Amino acid sequence: MTVTEAPAGDALAPEPSFTREEGRWTHQWKELYEEVITSGLCTGCSACVIACPHDVIGYEHKEGGYKPFHIEDELGPGDCTHGQKGCTSCTRACPRFRDWEPTADEHLFARVRETEEIHGIAEQVLLVRAADDHVHETGQDGGLVSAILIWLLDEGYIDGALVSGLEGDGSSWRAKPMVATNKDEVLATAGSRYTYSANWLAYDEAREKGLENLALVGMGCQTSAAPVMWARKIGKVGKPVKFNIGLLCSKTFDDRIFDELFDAKYGIKRETIKKMNIKGVFQIWTHDGEYHEVPLKECHAWTREGCNHCPDFAAEHADISTGGIGKFNDYTLTVVRTELGREVMTRMAKAGVIEVKPAEEDPAAIVLMDRLSRVSRNRWPEQAIGFPKLMPPPPPKKKKAAAPAAEAGPKPEAAAKAEGAEPAKADAELKPASPPAEPPTA
Repeated sequence: MTVTEAPAGDALAPEPSFTREEGRWTHQWKELYEEVITSGLCTGCSACVIACPHDVIGYEHKEGGYKPFHIEDELGPGDCTHGQKGCTSCTRACPRFRDWEPTADEHLFARVRETEEIHGIAEQVLLVRAADDHVHETGQDGGLVSAILIWLLDEGYIDGALVSGLEGDGSSWRAKPMVATNKDEVLATAGSRYTYSANWLAYDEAREKGLENLALVGMGCQTSAAPVMWARKIGKVGKPVKFNIGLLCSKTFDDRIFDELFDAKYGIKRETIKKMNIKGVFQIWTHDGEYHEVPLKECHAWTREGCNHCPDFAAEHADISTGGIGKFNDYTLTVVRTELGREVMTRMAKAGVIEVKPAEEDPAAIVLMDRLSRVSRNRWPEQAIGFPKLMPPPPPKKKKAAAPAAEAGPKPEAAAKAEGAEPAKADAELKPASPPAEPPTA
């Protein structure tokens, strides 16, 4: 149990709760609304929406929204007539309700996460890239997610994937949940948007198409839903998800960032954007060959509300978690978590579909993953059940070197350069040494 700092004033911080759910599950929308939807814990993953057997939970998949809401008027937004009669599907599906973290851990790994496992339970950490040049260049960073989905489809593990794409011809840069069933559709949805797409919302479309075996691609808030559904015995909803790919994620941005920051301040219009990435700065390439950098600190004001308390940077409940952090722009840092994840990665490597290097070749990437995992876990509020905040004490800060003697001081021009240097930050370690002239191979 960790000791927390006292908040402002004389009141002590609440003691962390580690209560596990026992007995008959009776929680319904009323508890979900009070404890998750309106408390700041809701990430907008939409699992409750697709799990509702009565279709009384709606969802605003648009800027300023990304939240579920109750459709029926009879009891108001905070209660449900079906819940009053015993329906509990929404709370069973929610990956932020009560003891969600140890529940998912036990389902996937038959044990709970140890305090020291700050980026979640893992079998191994690797650096991976797609071997196929076209897949590699079309995807993001190492193109791994696209390579996995294509291979899973070809090998019959899945017949479809819940992914994110872009509306229309893509020029609006509005993310949209979609279903991919073949290589062309996978590659058409490749790349990162950094705004939110509740990919679970494509579930109904997949079922209407008769798809029985699905992969889910999403951030930790989405990939935790499937094992939580299984463990809480929600029924058939989560069972079609046969493979879970998690994306490392510090936060996503509200869609308004395009007009209110990129266009208003930098003159970068949505329809001119070709590709985006984040490497210490927000990198934007446009169709005319121009490259732009937007400081991340300027983007924070557009952080999506659902990200403010999310504790899961490393997508800890996926079969494979992956993201483009570290010094290799053309490789993807990959955390293999489950036996199925290891099986898939091993078979893909033997087939020559992926190229693999040990993560030890970029130890700073693992350090950074742990650091960003700690930052995310610290977001989890004190009043919520405390499991996500369990982590070891932070490493000791490095002592500052003693100031050199005056006679041995740096030359004036060197001192001036040092004084103007930007302070080191976790995100800054990802910034490329020089801006790339075109989108990096992904």
